Amino acid sequence: MQLVVARIGRAHGIKGEVTVEVRTDEPELRLGPGAVLATDPASAGPLTIETGRVHSGRLLLRFEGVRDRTGAEALRNTLLIAEIDPDEQPEDEGEYYDHQLIDLDVVTRDGQQVGRITEIAHLPTQDLFVVERPDGGEVLVPFVEQIVTEIDLEEQRAVIDPPPGLIDDRAEIAASPDETAASRDEA
Repeated sequence: MQLVVARIGRAHGIKGEVTVEVRTDEPELRLGPGAVLATDPASAGPLTIETGRVHSGRLLLRFEGVRDRTGAEALRNTLLIAEIDPDEQPEDEGEYYDHQLIDLDVVTRDGQQVGRITEIAHLPTQDLFVVERPDGGEVLVPFVEQIVTEIDLEEQRAVIDPPPGLIDDRAEIAASPDETAASRDEA
């Protein structure tokens, strides 16, 4: 099974180093010297990590055969993919691989069907579930403890406690002010 472990950022310096946006909790294991990684796009790889170091809080990598800034810049936005054992589980409780979350049904705490997870968007500040609604629409759900209260892999569902407005249809939100105005008029 394949797992995206990083995305290559911009070139750093003139000797072929690149910045890396890490997408694994085990960078020392997955992104260490000697690691051979598949790539997306596939035409960019496979890449073998020659060296790695942390500079100003960012991981910098150099790959075998990439010796200058031009070669490093050509790799920008390439995804690095590690091969993992399909039975391997994340070390910490509450952590999941993307493939475990894709296709989970999303329901609210009271059982209302929200949709199905089609993608995990990895942003710098937090991850988001991209949820396809039954009507074909889409909703983004922040993958944070306060909103995603339970992941049940056996039942294939994610339970959420959304704040007001997160999953409400636009029609419902637009109708709310009129209802409030009507309530005030009656009073």
